[in-house]
Amino acid sequence: MSSRRSLPRERGVTFIELIVFIVIVGVALTAVLGVLSMTTRNSADPLLRKQALMIAEGLLEEVELARFTYCQPEADNAETATSAADCAGGMSENWGAEGAGTRPFDNINDYVAAANQASTVFNAGGQLLDANGNAMPVSGYTARVTVTPQALGGIGAAGTSANTEVLRIRVEVGYGNDKVVLDGFRTRYAPTFL
Repeated sequence: MSSRRSLPRERGVTFIELIVFIVIVGVALTAVLGVLSMTTRNSADPLLRKQALMIAEGLLEEVELARFTYCQPEADNAETATSAADCAGGMSENWGAEGAGTRPFDNINDYVAAANQASTVFNAGGQLLDANGNAMPVSGYTARVTVTPQALGGIGAAGTSANTEVLRIRVEVGYGNDKVVLDGFRTRYAPTFL
C-alpha cells in the first residue's frame, strides 16, 4: 500500500463559467432596466400632477370666496334683499358676467354662462390666467369650472335656477392626457353680505 496521500484539488471559476455568469447577469439587468424605463415613461409626472392640484385648489378657492347674493352689488337694496324678487331695478343675479366684468367676479354665478355648463374663464390664448387676468408662468394646463345648483341636506334644489340656496362648484385642470378634478359646495349662508 502506498502511503501517498491525495491532495485536495483546488477549485476555482473557469473562464467559461465566468463568461456565462456575466451573460446571465447582463440579460437580467437589461430586463429590469427595460421595465423601469417603461414604467417611468408611462407614469404621470408627479410634479405636473402636483402643479395641476395647486392650480385647481387656487381656482376653486377663488370661486368659493366670491359673493353669493341675490342682487348685483350695485343694486340699492343688495344688502337687504332676501330673494331675487326683492332686488331693486331688476338687478337680480343671473348666470354669466354682467357687461365687461373681469375676474375676480363679484358673484359666483358670473363664473359660468349657464348652470351645468363648463366655462373656460381661466384660459386665454392657451394660457392660464390668474385672478387679475395676467398669464400664469406655467404652460400645458387648461382649466374649466362648472357651477351646478344642488340639493344638500334638505336645502337648495337641483336644476338651473340661479336663485337656489346651494351650488356645487367643480374645477377641472387638465395637463397632457390627465386631469385633476376638485368639487366644492357653497351655500347662501349670508345672502346679503357684501
